Amino acid sequence: MTLVESISKLKKGMSAPDFSLKGIDGKTYSLNDFKDKPVLIIFMCNHCPYVKPKLDEINRIAKDFKNLGVVGINSNDPDFEQEDSFENMKIIAKEKDFQFTYLVDETQEVAKKFGASCTPDPFLFNEKHELIFHSRLDDTHADEPVGVHEMHEAIEEFLDLGTISIEQSPSMGCNIKWK
Repeated sequence: MTLVESISKLKKGMSAPDFSLKGIDGKTYSLNDFKDKPVLIIFMCNHCPYVKPKLDEINRIAKDFKNLGVVGINSNDPDFEQEDSFENMKIIAKEKDFQFTYLVDETQEVAKKFGASCTPDPFLFNEKHELIFHSRLDDTHADEPVGVHEMHEAIEEFLDLGTISIEQSPSMGCNIKWK
């Protein structure tokens, strides 16, 4: 496990790359499924010790902001880490009662288009699907106590005021396990 900092080729104002990915419910999802609504896309996985403590926060975001699409995308190579397999995605989603859409990026092309580099790696887009905030979920790593729920606060400010005054801070986590 190596702690890496999120870097991305997507910059504020750039459009979200489209995708067509299978969800744990068996349906195929694209960006169009979240048409005319803001969307939070988080590159994540099942095994990462930096993702596991964030699952409750991701669920809280999905519950608190019903007019926001919340999407988790697992781009990890399951041959590298069996815990990240599609079947295990279904298991963890059921165990943690995921309130968000959880998708698998089997070819890893979506992660590459976004320039995602770690898990978790969250991207917040407005209703036109333009990037407005690429930052961490909160101010901690692993199981440390949370001081500031940055993403939650940024979403709330954006939905209330249409702006985000919070400074972006790169997310940090395990590197995506590339094929």
